[in-house]
Amino acid sequence: MPPPDTMYCSQQIRIPPELPDILKNFTKAAIRSQPKDLLLWSAEYFGALSKRENMPVKNRLELTVATQKTSTRLTAGLLKNLHDQLSCGQTCSKEELQQKWKGLHLPEEQLETLLSLAGFSSDVDWMEFFALGCSALGGTLTSSLKFACEILTEDEEGGAASIPFSTFTRLYTYLAHLDGDLPQSHIDNCLGSLQSKAEGQNGMIQVSNFYISRKRGKTRQRALEKHKVTK
Repeated sequence: MPPPDTMYCSQQIRIPPELPDILKNFTKAAIRSQPKDLLLWSAEYFGALSKRENMPVKNRLELTVATQKTSTRLTAGLLKNLHDQLSCGQTCSKEELQQKWKGLHLPEEQLETLLSLAGFSSDVDWMEFFALGCSALGGTLTSSLKFACEILTEDEEGGAASIPFSTFTRLYTYLAHLDGDLPQSHIDNCLGSLQSKAEGQNGMIQVSNFYISRKRGKTRQRALEKHKVTK
């Protein structure tokens, strides 16, 4: 008779102590570098790591700027469409998201990249995925949040684009942590400053509270970032 399947208990499984740091650094590098071919880039990354060579990692997160003249990529309108369909619960299944994504004729590789960056398994935290979608539209952290406000707001088009401060806080904190370069003290200070504005606006935050349009010729530092994301 064939031997029974080997059974393991948690005490028998040894996790290399360096593994968590390796995976954490890999994830941060992938988010910053935004590789078009994640598998190919991963092979190059771990090959360089094993040889102690310089790895193919960008110094800072460079979010995709939505200036591509094509209808085959994610747009603010399509992301709003997905939000309307999938935001009824806190999470949605990966299969449901893939079905809705395919239904909008969006490229599968773009979806897989977003899912891989966040490490979603079978269930997808919708607001976290929504934040990633906004990062695919915006060129900086603030412009990503601007897209989020414009998509989520119930104001009329051309209005203040206000959203609840609690929602803004969640999106900002998530994206700021993905960036990896903003210290927690900076995040807390920014939110504290914006909270006082929200308290005077019935608990709502609006785009003009944090976003300075370049078209207006303003040069002062943006409220939510220490540095610009280089192109």
